[in-house]
Amino acid sequence: MTEAQAEVDQPVVVAIRDAIVRGEFVPNQRLVEADLSAQFGASRANVRAALIELANEGLVERVQNRGARVRAVSVEEAVEISEVRMMLESLCAAKAAERIDDAEIAELRQLGEDMRAAVAAGDVVGYSGLNQQLHRRVREISGQNTAAQVLERLRGQSVRHQFRLAMRPGRPSVSMPEHLAIIDGICAHDPVKAEKAMKAHLSSVIEALRESEAATIQG
Repeated sequence: MTEAQAEVDQPVVVAIRDAIVRGEFVPNQRLVEADLSAQFGASRANVRAALIELANEGLVERVQNRGARVRAVSVEEAVEISEVRMMLESLCAAKAAERIDDAEIAELRQLGEDMRAAVAAGDVVGYSGLNQQLHRRVREISGQNTAAQVLERLRGQSVRHQFRLAMRPGRPSVSMPEHLAIIDGICAHDPVKAEKAMKAHLSSVIEALRESEAATIQG
């Protein structure tokens, strides 16, 4: 694929990914190229390329002779993914604490303030976006490229559960102090504190996922 084609395809990838994350396309729903082409104003070739990319991310699965469909990720699998994330993101947090510079410290502190403001304003969607931005910047600052690549793939597979979790009433008020503790550890150049804060946060995510599954079963 040429660079020009990649630029054309990317908006389609983002549009379909966002629709899956928001629940507009539900697990196991067929993704018909002609329908997606009409919905997003893209060529069939661009839609096909987008579905291949999303399959690589784990959001879509391609079934032989039956096209593509939204991949169903169970809560149990989302918990397993979060357990792997906990180990890798804790490593990244520790490494970020060792490597962070003054400009990056200011950036993370500002992210923390923006998260406070979003929670205070009840802006759950905005807070969810800042959450993702923080985790991404920690990975980037860490310089752990191998871990970052694995984490990006895992994030794609569990992103719908993460979005639903972020939408739960009261959840941002729980996770915000956890995120601020991560920022504090990294900005203090304290690898041990940063690693512990990241582990505590993702342990909380795992517990919340299990609680959501229990609530669904009881409901």
